[in-house]
Amino acid sequence: MSRRDLDAAGIVDPALRASYERCRELNAQHGKTYYLATLLLPPAKRPYVHALYGFARYADEIVDDLASTLTEQEKADLLRTWGEQFFDDLRRGSSDDEVCRAVIDTVQRWDIPVEHFEAFLHSMTMDLTVTEYATYDDLYEYVYGSAAVIGLQMVPILEPTAPEAYERAKDLGVAFQLANFVRDVGEDLDRGRVYLPLDELAQFGVTRADLEKRTLTPQIRAALEFQIARVRRLEEESRVGIALLHPSSQPCIEAARVLYCGIVDEVEAIDYDVFTRRATVPMSRRLAVALPAWREARAARRRYGEGHPRGLHSPAAHW
Repeated sequence: MSRRDLDAAGIVDPALRASYERCRELNAQHGKTYYLATLLLPPAKRPYVHALYGFARYADEIVDDLASTLTEQEKADLLRTWGEQFFDDLRRGSSDDEVCRAVIDTVQRWDIPVEHFEAFLHSMTMDLTVTEYATYDDLYEYVYGSAAVIGLQMVPILEPTAPEAYERAKDLGVAFQLANFVRDVGEDLDRGRVYLPLDELAQFGVTRADLEKRTLTPQIRAALEFQIARVRRLEEESRVGIALLHPSSQPCIEAARVLYCGIVDEVEAIDYDVFTRRATVPMSRRLAVALPAWREARAARRRYGEGHPRGLHSPAAHW
């Protein structure tokens, strides 16, 4: 399947194809729900989305997955060195890095602003030093770089029909991230972090120390309900943006919206017990969403075409 996708995207250089394939493997291995959604895109667009995932995943591995072997300072140094090399390579127009080679090609083809990658790496650096956030505004600095810019990076590939698509993509990216924060309270505590704003927790009589006891209380349940309500507000606000994408891109993002924001439904289903259980969207639900979306995606391609196959100064990316 990846070979067909690369052929459809017009990616012919062997080294570049290998880089895109590496990014696809990272996506398939570490982001299964996200990867499932990408299969709803036209084949010519999938490699570029995989490349963006590969960039984010590699940086995340530096911050989190290597925690047992590197000190925080060593991780910060590695992240800075890797980021500086990426930006140097981006200015040069090519890279020897197995992941960054495809990312740079994607940036060039779709004219993706470099500041989105700067913001992302800034947030990854924050994860090495910041362990809690006093207010939602403080948290948003982190969420903008870790999630909102992911949506902004994606939009050119999805081919928007109006500028508002970018603002709504930010909303959806933030909703995805906040849903993860609700689900992962216990796992984040294991990493020494709390991503729920402390002042909002305090509104319900909850402190960080209460969370660290890992015992669900009526107060913690109410605090989580408050966070879930924000996820759903952002999700609803984002929906208009999906209709502003090329028709062949809409089923993918709609499926991602339902599945990712559906995480909070599963938190409710386990009665908010985020300390001892992990809320996951069951495979039956994923298939119930993916199969109709696949049919819609095929119908949209037949009716409207697959959009611009390679970027390269796509006019919709310029406003």
